[in-house]
Amino acid sequence: MSARIIDGKAIAEKVRGEVKEGVSAFQSTHGRVPGLDVILVGEHAPSVVYTRNKEKAALEVGIRGRLHRMPEATTQAELLAMVAALSADESVDGILIQLPLPKHIDERTVLLAIPPEKDVDGFHPINVGRLSTGQDALVPCTPLGSLRLLDEAGVNLKGANAIVIGRSNIVGKPMAQLLLSRDATVTIAHSRTSNLAGLCATMDVVIAAVGRAEMVKADWIKPGAAVIDVGINRIELADGKSRLVGDVAFAECKEVAGAITPVPGGVGPMTIAILLQNTLMAAKARARVSA
Repeated sequence: MSARIIDGKAIAEKVRGEVKEGVSAFQSTHGRVPGLDVILVGEHAPSVVYTRNKEKAALEVGIRGRLHRMPEATTQAELLAMVAALSADESVDGILIQLPLPKHIDERTVLLAIPPEKDVDGFHPINVGRLSTGQDALVPCTPLGSLRLLDEAGVNLKGANAIVIGRSNIVGKPMAQLLLSRDATVTIAHSRTSNLAGLCATMDVVIAAVGRAEMVKADWIKPGAAVIDVGINRIELADGKSRLVGDVAFAECKEVAGAITPVPGGVGPMTIAILLQNTLMAAKARARVSA
């Protein structure tokens, strides 16, 4: 029996609807709408598309979205000056710096310059620390979106055995923390984990975020397990064209899993939706502090 497909597009649309209602209520109370400012340095083609989509998505839910485009030759000092100006601007609730940055700019230095309360990407060490100690925090969008997908699919995480394949600061580690907060027993694995296939096959929940096309096969999946595929990989086809696939071999794994996300159309749409949610959350938190 094939798995239930978790429709990330539909769930993301639901989240956007919730945010739109929250923005309207925030505006009624505070006389302004939340503000999201995105900084793009250079002309990295995928980043140009991503940032335009973020700006458009913000406007659609009533958030004041604003894109700041800076040339490739922008110095680190100039970028830091822009971050400082947005940090001091009371109309700005969320600051997002589109990655990757040009090689002459130190990514870590720039990300640390964003105030934690405006860090809607959830990358600042203070937000990382708050998440790991169970405090309120702005959480990276992709893992938080993945958790929402599990919730919407009705997956009971309490007491479940869950594995996160991938140990990045952006997805793997925060995903593990979120699962722990829901009382799952969590294993963090990676490409060098011994007997990874056998380990996965004992798990109730599998989060694949390792960045290897179709690495997770059907015999890695416990029958009935929930599978969240965070990977986005482009593979070349024999006819010279290409297509997007995840870290999970979807066609074969969906015949074993109980619930599974597709690629595209699974985790991907959730990332921007959760970014909007984080922006509203940041605006509310800042309003409470200033009240």
